[in-house]
Amino acid sequence: MDWSRAKNVLIYAFLLLNLVLGYQLWNDLQEQADSNLDFTSLESNIQKAMDEKGIKILAKIPGDTPALPKISYRFLDGDQNDRMIDLESPVDSKLIFTSKELVNALKGSIPDIGEYRYDEAASRAGEFILHPLVDGKWPLFKINLTLYYSEQKIISYTQPKIEISDPGDEKEQRVLSASKALGNLIENFLPDGAVVTEIELGYYGEVFNSDAHLPASPAWRFILESGKEYYVQGISGDVISPNTEKAKE
Repeated sequence: MDWSRAKNVLIYAFLLLNLVLGYQLWNDLQEQADSNLDFTSLESNIQKAMDEKGIKILAKIPGDTPALPKISYRFLDGDQNDRMIDLESPVDSKLIFTSKELVNALKGSIPDIGEYRYDEAASRAGEFILHPLVDGKWPLFKINLTLYYSEQKIISYTQPKIEISDPGDEKEQRVLSASKALGNLIENFLPDGAVVTEIELGYYGEVFNSDAHLPASPAWRFILESGKEYYVQGISGDVISPNTEKAKE
């Protein structure tokens, strides 16, 4: 055996291993840095309240504060169309879908599904939840296209038929920052030990049996590990209770 060559091979192998381990360590540190929340965006009194109440934030706090208008929408013919419709051909399902995968799988059965976005956080056992999009980007929360699955097959769905009106001359307003909205929740609404797992900006819609145009404002949605949802209106800052669904200041 050529020990000199073998020694060189071992040296190169160890160098390569060190490079791989070093890259993995750097990658882990980057992921940790990305997942760490910028708590400096929360005021010191809010951070203190978090500690005192044992509240944890596992979701990244968005930093964007776009200018958005209020909108209106209506249920076509005043009907929520919550009748369950069976798919002619059940579609294979899986536990986690991307929006693109859902659209590709179901566009033949639900032609306008591309105008909806899959909401993994709101979905539950046996149901995939999607929301209609405002301006192709912002989900209209509480208005659900629900896909029902069983034995790994999507077999039926319910879909409220709505029309979202053009905001027209409605003035765009800068939304409240997520950190401000979260601070209000932490101080005044979240129970001790609450764990926030999801933060997203969209519009808050409500379901009514009416063909009238219904208003919807930009809102931050906060989902807890327990499954409870809180909505903070992005303009006024009012909090909508998950139980009473009445705005509170």
